[in-house]
Amino acid sequence: MSSDPSSDRIERRLTTLFPSTALEDHAEALGVVERDGKFQIPAMIWAFVFGFAAGESRSLAAFRRAYNATADKTLSPGGFYQRLTPLFATYLRDLVEFALDEVAVPHTVSDEFDRFRDVIIADATVLRLHRFLREEYQGLREEQAGAKLHLLHNVTDRTIEKLSITGERPHDSTEFKTGSWLEGRLLLLDLAYFKFRRFALIDENGGYFVSRLKRNTKPEIVAELREWRGRAIPLEGEEVFDIAEDLHRKYVDVEVEVEFRRGPYAGTRSWDTKRFRVVGVRNEDADDYHFYITNLPREWLLPADIATIYRCRWAVELLFRELKTLYDLDEFNTTNPAVMKILLYAAVLTLLVSRELLELVVEHADDEAVFPPERWAATFRSHAQQILKRLSNYLDYSPPPLLDRMAADAQKIHQERPILQEQFATATQATPGVS
Repeated sequence: MSSDPSSDRIERRLTTLFPSTALEDHAEALGVVERDGKFQIPAMIWAFVFGFAAGESRSLAAFRRAYNATADKTLSPGGFYQRLTPLFATYLRDLVEFALDEVAVPHTVSDEFDRFRDVIIADATVLRLHRFLREEYQGLREEQAGAKLHLLHNVTDRTIEKLSITGERPHDSTEFKTGSWLEGRLLLLDLAYFKFRRFALIDENGGYFVSRLKRNTKPEIVAELREWRGRAIPLEGEEVFDIAEDLHRKYVDVEVEVEFRRGPYAGTRSWDTKRFRVVGVRNEDADDYHFYITNLPREWLLPADIATIYRCRWAVELLFRELKTLYDLDEFNTTNPAVMKILLYAAVLTLLVSRELLELVVEHADDEAVFPPERWAATFRSHAQQILKRLSNYLDYSPPPLLDRMAADAQKIHQERPILQEQFATATQATPGVS
């Protein structure tokens, strides 16, 4: 154990998030490991988490080396790869779902958000997969395979509220479910989630939303929320996009009425109407307006504030960029669907562990210190290998001597068997349908 008391807080924080006993108990309950087996599941988890952060390449061989540098006993390539099963993918998914409830870095948004329980961004990103996986994860094109990672990103806590994986074809909004969880929360939605019925359900569940207004919609203006002096053009009875060319105001702030169909009830779907607020902020460069639809009252936020809030959606783009750029989720080369899920869940675990350590750093630093997300991500990655080594010592693991590990890693596998890497290369180059 380290003699540095402040650094010891890192190991204590991580092992409090994922205690070794809890990791072992859940693995045994799922049948991932046997209690008396030599496979050490805590070492495996931390090897994947910090291997993702530290590795220049996210190859399975690199993760095996990280495990062998952490655990008491090494695993051969065959012994390591046979652990990468659908059951182990399920185990990692369970850890992700647990961490989603535990990890948070509070007080990272402006004071103007204090009236909301959380600020949530819904979004999805496409992950390109090996073409051999197209039956399970259909891409938009027939010959492609692709998955879609759906996220609810909590801007308030700078973490992930919920995630799910589908093929590439389902619409982004299919994984967004309305309900009582929306109460007191502010949702920032892009046009992929645009639907008047969805907005009504958010409002009826006590939530709030801001979305760009779809250009092909025709909400009718029923009232202006700001009085104008002089010979102002009256807007009541007009449709929002019809007024844009005639106005030169800096802001538009009106109430509109929209018509939509309710969900099916007793075999029928009825039509309904609801009133929302639409604000327009003039874009002088394009000589046009950016229109937003919301249920936030004017007493809370003025039009300029609505536009500023909506720009917070950039946070989820940074999150996706971190996952794809730093953790190589832009493209998967494996042909094994279980391994694909293992790598995806391991990357998300790495992100969540990174956020857990960020909370510790925030607690440790001066009150006025600011930690930009991308700068923190780079810092976490640069220290990941050192943290993994410290964790190994903290957990009282005694990895085999370095020379023994190097010899085991470098030597060729049994002469009668092809090297596993050669098998993988052959599989990825094979023609579909050819055995």
